[in-house]
Amino acid sequence: MKIICIGRNYIDHAKELNNPVPKQPVVFMKPPSALLVNNKPFYYPEFTQDLHYEVEVVLKVGKNGRHVQPDFAKDYYPEVGLGIDFTARDIQQRCKDKGHPWEIAKGFDGSAVISHFLPLERFNRNAIEFGLRKNGEEVQHGNTKDMLFGFDELIVYLSQFFKLQMGDLIYTGTPAGVGPVQIGDVLEGFMETKTERVEMFRCEIK
Repeated sequence: MKIICIGRNYIDHAKELNNPVPKQPVVFMKPPSALLVNNKPFYYPEFTQDLHYEVEVVLKVGKNGRHVQPDFAKDYYPEVGLGIDFTARDIQQRCKDKGHPWEIAKGFDGSAVISHFLPLERFNRNAIEFGLRKNGEEVQHGNTKDMLFGFDELIVYLSQFFKLQMGDLIYTGTPAGVGPVQIGDVLEGFMETKTERVEMFRCEIK
């Protein structure tokens, strides 16, 4: 099982971190040990002083495929969920300054919060609203219609380099509004289906 993540997929988020807007998807990976499931608490790591939340819609790959063609891409993600890409922003910046990869700032244990999954048919496929609350206050709100690279484009692009396999997870990028967390904070993510708002996860920082 692979955890594939997409960076800078919303223009406003790229701008808030003073990053250039990409012309093709920015891809990085997290190891399976990064997954944090079942609303388990997240333990603030000792190696960072600047831990940030980034809420993201997550695709769950439903069948194996390589070099997927655009007409068939929609068949590869029957379920979607919501997750957090926790980022040690201070470590990431140090890695960037040295021109080093920044997996240690993104792929540490517990850094990939994941919710339960829902059938994609419950959502407006091309315009899924979602958001994140911190201590009851909404801090991020996004809509997948604003992504630079949509779900189908990501499937086509990624399958050029990786064989997509059932159960793989694709974190599709975060909208603007990322920010720091502290011990004691509670993060709650939600998604809007065609008929209702669904609470997707609750994550307490310890």
